[in-house]
Amino acid sequence: MLYENELYLEDVNLVADASLPWELLEGKTVVLSGATGLLGSFLVDVLLTKNLQGLNCHVYALGRNESKAKERLSKWWDNDRFRFCRCDVNSPIILERLDNVDYVFHLASNTHPIQYATDPIGTITTNIIGLQNMLDFAVSHGAARFAFASSNEVYGENRGDVDLFEESYCGYIDSNTLRAGYPESKRCGEALCQAYRVQKKLDIVVPRFTRSYGPTLLSTDTKAISQFIFKGVNKKDIVLKSKGTQLYSFTYVADAISGFLTVVLKGNDGEAYNISDMNSNITLLELAKTIADISGTNVVFDIPDSVESSGYSKATKALLDNKKLVSLGWSPCYDIRRGVQRTIEIMRSTR
Repeated sequence: MLYENELYLEDVNLVADASLPWELLEGKTVVLSGATGLLGSFLVDVLLTKNLQGLNCHVYALGRNESKAKERLSKWWDNDRFRFCRCDVNSPIILERLDNVDYVFHLASNTHPIQYATDPIGTITTNIIGLQNMLDFAVSHGAARFAFASSNEVYGENRGDVDLFEESYCGYIDSNTLRAGYPESKRCGEALCQAYRVQKKLDIVVPRFTRSYGPTLLSTDTKAISQFIFKGVNKKDIVLKSKGTQLYSFTYVADAISGFLTVVLKGNDGEAYNISDMNSNITLLELAKTIADISGTNVVFDIPDSVESSGYSKATKALLDNKKLVSLGWSPCYDIRRGVQRTIEIMRSTR
């Protein structure tokens, strides 16, 4: 399991030891959704590991599946600073015996192509209705800061006028498509956050994640990099379902969460921040070749079926400018090759 893997624990401790104003979280109460996901579960591990150093924050982790949460977060299940709360964020959030809350993080979301295609309603509602429920919860419990985990998808398709997406960029999205549900709901979610800032006086930051990966990947994840990694872990040929010319930014989970915490603890109210690593910008073909090289396998091409392809992004170039986050003192630790190699090594040893 992950908690017995030295490399994984090294990643968690690396973030827990980051030079951040951790005192802002000391003794505070944190509520987060998406606690069993790729990013949320790693964040829980970091916060509770930091508690071992005296942070003493209380973590309330929200999720729909208690058995899944108990398996993934087993190390902390009986910890007196941790509590799992079974709930669906698309319904009003009610947590008994909890009065004041200091930080609220909304990380729950459908985040991969098959989910977009087979559960388009759930994709949209979690990013809007789920977000509103979390915002209302934050307001009613007097939260000092709210963080909405947004996405590089808000930039849409590159119009060919820039190389890197700064936070102010707005690309093209055809809203009359099934695939638009995810990026458009993320955009709407960001607008909803601004509305709550003005109308409810809630302090909010918006970290925008790019394509994230790492050993906390869920087995159901159908993103291209996830599928490449699963093949690599099992020493099978890497299946590429296009020519692979798409050029994207990627981020290893430890760097993604250190970026998230940097935004939470150092970012300005009302602002969005790209979380991306300039040393992890790569085409899908080069990514597939890199994973094949690490795994000792080959790259093969395959055409996806209509359900699968309907969930794929149509963006051919999506590179995020990270200067704004770097200005807060953040720097990544893992480039794409090192991050992928680490992911495969950890996943192979914890199967």
